[in-house]
Amino acid sequence: MFSIQRSSGILLHPTSLPGRFGIGEIGPEAHLWLESLHRMGQKLWQMLPLGPTGFGASPYQSLSSFAGNPLMISFDSLLNDGVLKPHDLSMVPSFPDHKVNFIAAQEVRSAFLRLACQRFIMQCNSSPLLERAFEAFCEREAEWLDDYAMFIAIKADQGGRSWNDWAPELAMRQPEAMADAMVRLSSEIEEVKVEQFFFFRQWQKLRARAQEFGIQLIGDIPIFTAHDSADVWARPDLFELDERGNPIVVAGVPPDYFSATGQRWGNPLYKWSAHEEEGFAWWKSRLRKTLEMVDIVRIDHFRGFAAYWEIPANEPTAVNGRWVGAPGDALFEALKGEMGDQVPVIAEDLGIITPDVTELRLRHGFPGMKVMQFAFGADSLSEDYIPENYPDESVGYTGTHDNDTVQGLFHSGVSDDSTRTAEMIEAERRTILGYTKTDGSQLHWDFIKAVWKSQSRMAIAPLQDLMGLGSESRMNTPGKMGDFWSWRFTWDQLTEEMEATMLAITRETGRC
Repeated sequence: MFSIQRSSGILLHPTSLPGRFGIGEIGPEAHLWLESLHRMGQKLWQMLPLGPTGFGASPYQSLSSFAGNPLMISFDSLLNDGVLKPHDLSMVPSFPDHKVNFIAAQEVRSAFLRLACQRFIMQCNSSPLLERAFEAFCEREAEWLDDYAMFIAIKADQGGRSWNDWAPELAMRQPEAMADAMVRLSSEIEEVKVEQFFFFRQWQKLRARAQEFGIQLIGDIPIFTAHDSADVWARPDLFELDERGNPIVVAGVPPDYFSATGQRWGNPLYKWSAHEEEGFAWWKSRLRKTLEMVDIVRIDHFRGFAAYWEIPANEPTAVNGRWVGAPGDALFEALKGEMGDQVPVIAEDLGIITPDVTELRLRHGFPGMKVMQFAFGADSLSEDYIPENYPDESVGYTGTHDNDTVQGLFHSGVSDDSTRTAEMIEAERRTILGYTKTDGSQLHWDFIKAVWKSQSRMAIAPLQDLMGLGSESRMNTPGKMGDFWSWRFTWDQLTEEMEATMLAITRETGRC
């Protein structure tokens, strides 16, 4: 396992941060959040994938595995940079404090970002120093930035359609059509690059501030990419697609705790033979870029590196799939050859985990995840998920972004498994109370204390659990459609008493 002290932290996606511009940003409010983490004695800030999101706003269905989400760009920081003016921001409409309206935020913020990009380009024309900084960024990131900027510009020009529904010559990247688009959409392409310049400049400042506090950032990589992404459009040869760019088979998981029909994610599957022929160069670039932004990376659905659930693209659910072996050992050996033996990776090893998955994880020294919520059945305890059984080389969680909150799980009766009866839910409540030996009134703190006392090197709780919030504050429900990923908090919800309690627990359990 990579080297890290006994520590703890909070799971909070930047979009959930407070702020007046419709969505959490990576500017001043994010810096205030780092100060709060520091006051609580926390050394880890875990977040979801940071890429630009497409339909449904899921961070796990990104338009790029390399780009940053422009919706997170701080307007206050752009104001300080002079590319937005105070009177501009007075025209921003009011937004809800506790939810992200992604459609409204995208529409409004895009207009102001466009204005900021245009002013920045004008500044570059009169400032050789600024122009050189932007050009250096474009050169440094050209490996992914050129394709991404073209993809976003063409996508807008094609009415926002998925790339395989574009004009065929653009979908298939025919040289003459690409050259024409590069000229015709040159302004739009440059604006996309400026947005990324804004994002990464702000992110670098945020990461530097985290380092001052001794806080490590934990990022997240979805194992698969979205079909409608710059990744797949630029390198279709690395994915299982037909001659028109449509997936032949797609990713998902079979029926499990979260869904009786499994989860049909719809992501195209990798053509692993093509990746192996290139020495996994694409994966090396992907992980390297992520680790430029964060200190540790959680890889979602780690079991897919041992074997993945292959679903024919015409199947409506994940039931009729099959397991197919993946070259996990070869991939991780290649990554270690590039980055050293101790690659700072957390393996998301939840769900159906067979011995080969565990063996793969252990061979390469990656800690797995232990989620306390999974310990409780109707009348029994799952020994693997009881905190006193967590091994040192693991990451303990009260819950994750895919779970209900602790209070929601206990009080609302809402279940991820629709087959559970009211009697089963009540039996589960009795099991939880019997294990914690409490009356349940402060169950979120009971869970945090139990996980923090465990031997897991790292302990994590979603901010919703620290604040004792219910199901209305849940971030996501896997395999279901709905208003997900939109939860936000306000500073008045995070009280001094909560911070003090968190600090006390962290000190008592030797995680400060």
